[in-house]
Amino acid sequence: MDAVRREASDVHVVVGYPPSARIHGELTELDSQPLEIAETSELLLSLCPEDLAKKFLQNKNLDFAPVIDSKTSESDDEPQQRFRANYFMNGHNMGACFRIIPTTIPDLGWASFPYELADRLAHFRNGLVLMSGVTGSGKSTSLAMIVNMLVEEGGYRIVTIEDPIEYIFDRHSASVVTQREVGQDVDSFAHGLKYGLRQDPDVILVGEIRDRETAQMALSAAETGHLVFSTLHTRDAKGAISRFADLFPQAVQAEIRAQLALSLRAVVSQHLLPSAIEGNKRELALEVMFNNSPISAAIRQSKLESIETYLLTGKSEGMMILDESIRQLLLAQKISRETAERYVSHPRFLTR
Repeated sequence: MDAVRREASDVHVVVGYPPSARIHGELTELDSQPLEIAETSELLLSLCPEDLAKKFLQNKNLDFAPVIDSKTSESDDEPQQRFRANYFMNGHNMGACFRIIPTTIPDLGWASFPYELADRLAHFRNGLVLMSGVTGSGKSTSLAMIVNMLVEEGGYRIVTIEDPIEYIFDRHSASVVTQREVGQDVDSFAHGLKYGLRQDPDVILVGEIRDRETAQMALSAAETGHLVFSTLHTRDAKGAISRFADLFPQAVQAEIRAQLALSLRAVVSQHLLPSAIEGNKRELALEVMFNNSPISAAIRQSKLESIETYLLTGKSEGMMILDESIRQLLLAQKISRETAERYVSHPRFLTR
């Protein structure tokens, strides 16, 4: 639990290397001794239920969410610690990466996610909201915070389909939440969406859009009056739109873009940048796109290069390009100039 106490995001267990953790974006060794084959296999198999261990040995890869008791004594009141684990084979040896899941859903203020933006995203009447970013950029955390606003507000029927389940939503009066895990409660994201539509949902959270079937079901759900949240692994807003359309064969992409132009409500792309203060948590930089008439036309006509221009001119509508967000972090002295120059696309923004 040393990695948890040190606010790590991930722990890496690989034979031949010391156990390591990513702490505020930096990879740090937790021990000086490399891991041995026998102790690594014994440790990893002890954390894995027997049925999942058989599945892993057959498929050589496994995603699941183990729960580890973090108590150090009988009087310790610390809750159990949850992880999102990926087991894999490496040179005929077992290895794993553990994503540490906070025991409670973080506060918007702690995450530096703007309350006004979260409130706006949470209260769209229907449509599709996409959260994009690279792996480890906090997409799932942001969506959990947004959905939790609705849970606490009350009066919503919420269905989540996740692989695996990460944050657990607390029970609140007048809200009903069911969380279904792919591989345990449902066969796939697409199946979870298909049958979730029969469960009277107001809001649907899909952990990730990975394939054509899931993308089509998410669009259909958004078109039929539901608010759908999901994630895509892309760097920016226009990349999310391009990636969504590219999940489909070329022959139907025009039709999909037309559907997306009508159903898409917003794309938020986020990045976590190293803090200017060593040892502090990373700083959140955002690109925000809301669908309006010009952007809808650009999506329909596949003129995605013009979206950045609309983001620049849409500031009054709450839009922002990533470079501007990075510039604001630099002006607030939350990140260093070196960091800003490394992540910004157009250096001229830093000297405005």
